[in-house]
Amino acid sequence: MPLPVRWRYKLDRWRSQIAAMFHSEPKPLRPRLCPACGTLVGATATKCHQCGANMTFSFAAASKSLGRWMPQTSPVTYALLAICCVMYGLSFVITMKLSGGEGVGGGLMNLGGIANQVNYRLGESLPLAYIITQPWRLVTAIFLHGSLIHIGFNMWVLMDIGPMVEELYGSARYLFLFVITGICGYILSSTIGGHPSVGASGALLGLVGVLLAATTGRKNMAAQALRSALIRWLIYLAVLGLIMSGTDNFAHLGGLASGYLLGRVMPDRTPADLRELRRANFLGWAAGIAVAVCFGFMVVNYLQSV
Repeated sequence: MPLPVRWRYKLDRWRSQIAAMFHSEPKPLRPRLCPACGTLVGATATKCHQCGANMTFSFAAASKSLGRWMPQTSPVTYALLAICCVMYGLSFVITMKLSGGEGVGGGLMNLGGIANQVNYRLGESLPLAYIITQPWRLVTAIFLHGSLIHIGFNMWVLMDIGPMVEELYGSARYLFLFVITGICGYILSSTIGGHPSVGASGALLGLVGVLLAATTGRKNMAAQALRSALIRWLIYLAVLGLIMSGTDNFAHLGGLASGYLLGRVMPDRTPADLRELRRANFLGWAAGIAVAVCFGFMVVNYLQSV
């Protein structure tokens, strides 16, 4: 006996619904944009037909993928801020554990102070004789700080001028400038100063040097006002460096000089074409990988010294 038409319709509909639960239709493939030059390429293309960039693995593709998880405005500045704050928090916790509360008191300037042995284990800059065998300290020292006042002042300066430099040069070149000027500052400090040192102030003075170079010769009011403000800052820092004990003036000088020289060489704008973009991405990734490798050496050194 045949089923009624209405029942057969319902039965066919149920079969379709059950089949859909276990089978999915393939999604239609859509064209993609090249992460390097922005050209529209085929959905299955592995290389851009316009610039030849790899669509799956390249500095541009990796930067674009990583950018989805970063703030849209000044992402590198916020990343540097986060790393410095995390490292200070870690240093403070270890200090409390090892020294029984040494980081709590000690006056206003030493409030939240980090024990010397903690910064030594985590990678502070040392005299040149030690740096030759442990060059990773030139990088890790940038992200370590000695007290709450120390990191508070440095992070205030970072958030004040960092976004300006990052917008001017682009995130990749900004990261390179920050890391390389910090390294140059500690090279001079370890060579001439010859004492342990920590802090991002050398890299921050490097950013000041970059801005001084960028505003040199500019006649517009904004550039002249910025240059005057930067010079006043340098005068204040020089006076404080002479008055306050423990200030690493050689790291400041090394960072400032290297930043100014790089600012004279590097164009003060974001990459204008594909070639400049590739070069900028390479510099940024080189700096980022160098930081990651140096932090790896820091972990190994800390575990060995426990």
